[in-house]
Amino acid sequence: MLIAKVTGTLVATQKVAAMVGHKLLMVELYRLDATTRASLVTTGRVLVAVDTVGAGLGELVLVTQGSSARLTPETKSLPVDTVIIGILDTVYIGQTCAFSKE
Repeated sequence: MLIAKVTGTLVATQKVAAMVGHKLLMVELYRLDATTRASLVTTGRVLVAVDTVGAGLGELVLVTQGSSARLTPETKSLPVDTVIIGILDTVYIGQTCAFSKE
C-alpha cells in the first residue's frame, strides 16, 4: 500500500464498458521525509486511480497497485492497476504526527 494525495480528476467519455460509472482520480505519491522523518513529502510520481471510497481533491489517501488493486468488490472484474482504498485522517511516525486532516 502507498500514501498519495488526490491532485486532480479525469473524465473519459470513451472507455471500455466495464469502466463506465467509475470515478478516476489523479494521485501524487508521498513518502516519509528521509531527513527529518517527521513529515511526508512528494515523490513527484503521479498515477491514475479508481476511487472506491469517495475521495476528494486534496485528500491524503491510501492506494494499492498491481493485482491487489483488483481484490476489492468494486474492482474485481475491472482492468485497473491502481485503486484508492482509504482516506487518511492522521499519519503518525513514532510519536510524531506527520499528517492530520484537521
